[in-house]
Amino acid sequence: MAPQDRDRAVALSLQLAQAHQKLRSQLASLRTGPSRDLTVHCVAFCAAVTAHHEGEDAGMFAELLRLRPDLAGTVDKLVEDHGLISWILSRIAAATSDDAVSGELDGLTAILESHFAYEERAISAALDAGTPDTGWSAKVFDFN
Repeated sequence: MAPQDRDRAVALSLQLAQAHQKLRSQLASLRTGPSRDLTVHCVAFCAAVTAHHEGEDAGMFAELLRLRPDLAGTVDKLVEDHGLISWILSRIAAATSDDAVSGELDGLTAILESHFAYEERAISAALDAGTPDTGWSAKVFDFN
């Protein structure tokens, strides 16, 4: 692998951690901000998480599996997490009160933190090993 490709791969793992940190910060702001209209404010956050995970599933994970079939178990676990997170996001979208949203955010916070930490450990190492960006990074990092 050429040095610039290796540098780009390392940069991708850092971008993954930064994307997760941005989502963590947005979630923290939701949880500590004013409770008025919490349901409305969750819409943008839920859309960002959904776009990020859809980009991972269709782009980054597909590329990782193409190059590293040994990561199938890891990717399966992460995709399973995405399903659970999607279910929680649908419960937030269906919530009829800020109290209900707040309760769902507690569960979402716990699973997202665990999911992000696991993904950063397991997937960043593979990215750092030289997974090329075949265009998937825009789908994973541009979720706003």
